Amino acid sequence: MSLKDLLDNSKDKSLSGQKWHMLRQSITKRLLSGGNSTIAELSTELQSSVPTVTKAVNELLTEGYVIDMGKITNSGGRRPSLYSINPTCAYFLGVEVGISSMSIGLQNIKNELVSVELGTSFILENTQKSLLKFCELINSFIEDSSVDKKLIVGVCINFSGRINSMEGFSYNYFFSENRPLNEIISEQLDLPVHLENDTRAMAFGEYCEGVVDDEQNIIFVNYSWGVAIGMITDGKLYYGKSGYSGEFGHSTIFNNDIMCQCGKLGCLETEISGWSLINQFKEAVKEGKQSKVTIDESSSTLQHTAIIAGAVNLEDTLCVDLVTQQSEKMGRYLSILLNIFNPDLLVIGGDFAQLGDYALLPIQSALKKYSLGLVNRDMKLKKSALGRRAGVIGACCVIKEKMLFPLINN
Repeated sequence: MSLKDLLDNSKDKSLSGQKWHMLRQSITKRLLSGGNSTIAELSTELQSSVPTVTKAVNELLTEGYVIDMGKITNSGGRRPSLYSINPTCAYFLGVEVGISSMSIGLQNIKNELVSVELGTSFILENTQKSLLKFCELINSFIEDSSVDKKLIVGVCINFSGRINSMEGFSYNYFFSENRPLNEIISEQLDLPVHLENDTRAMAFGEYCEGVVDDEQNIIFVNYSWGVAIGMITDGKLYYGKSGYSGEFGHSTIFNNDIMCQCGKLGCLETEISGWSLINQFKEAVKEGKQSKVTIDESSSTLQHTAIIAGAVNLEDTLCVDLVTQQSEKMGRYLSILLNIFNPDLLVIGGDFAQLGDYALLPIQSALKKYSLGLVNRDMKLKKSALGRRAGVIGACCVIKEKMLFPLINN
């Protein structure tokens, strides 16, 4: 029996079987949501006798769902044992897919990464061959891990672009009008699969395990090759009516006649993004400006990271000037979001977060200049704490939330 089976409806339809299953469920849910407990605490909270709770806990111990954390100190008498959910009783797989690489991570029930591979080489193409290769890499990762596949509760896969998480479609990659993509991948992996937008997953990762403290209303900016935002309101991911919220980079802002990758003219990304940074760098070099950084004229894909590294590691004047100018613009247009949403926290993530103060200081200065003092006064600005792991960790957190918490709260 898996943890999901334990938290789901009992297969024993007898009255006594149902009651016993519900008690075991209640103990498990209490340990998942409330943390470690003693037999006496469980007995009081669940309104069941100590002998009955003891018997149920012993069963869960034998089956591997619960572990004994040892004796705790008290004011006198016998020292009680403290019980906890076994970290190895369930796992959650998170996958982040990029243009030229993918990252995979496996978390246990205690949110500990037990296995992770960042930046595995993979070319994302809109073909059946690419999809099968993608699934093959995930299956190989699972086989190479020390985790029994039966203990993996589910998989969350992050793609960039337009993802319909509710129906399981990706409209940028591997789109099929006949079947949801999550069903197709699920068949290849033999596991439940949930699709998520990459920025939304990163935002949730920061909320669950990253830079967020007790803030409940957050805007996360994925400032990388493109630009998108993930929003959390009252501690919940915000999807919008159709699930496509957060396309900040495709807001038509500039009157520059530059074609965006979405097909429209003058989007924010045409002047503020990784791919626009490359164009700005090439133009500056053509005008005679000098730089220690060189990029391949025949290819622009992901070379914005070389310019970012040039600013951070080489203190290259041209690189620093370009990223500073972009970041000041970013702050100006983020001020619009602050005026609209009045968030507790604004988090800068993605590749540009590696710039540290080269990005944060111009953004902060522009926010103070262009946003209303009333909304900026008590709003915090922070850099992502999870960095390159934000997407993978966020995916693990998303699938855990989707698969277990409805059962825990049922």
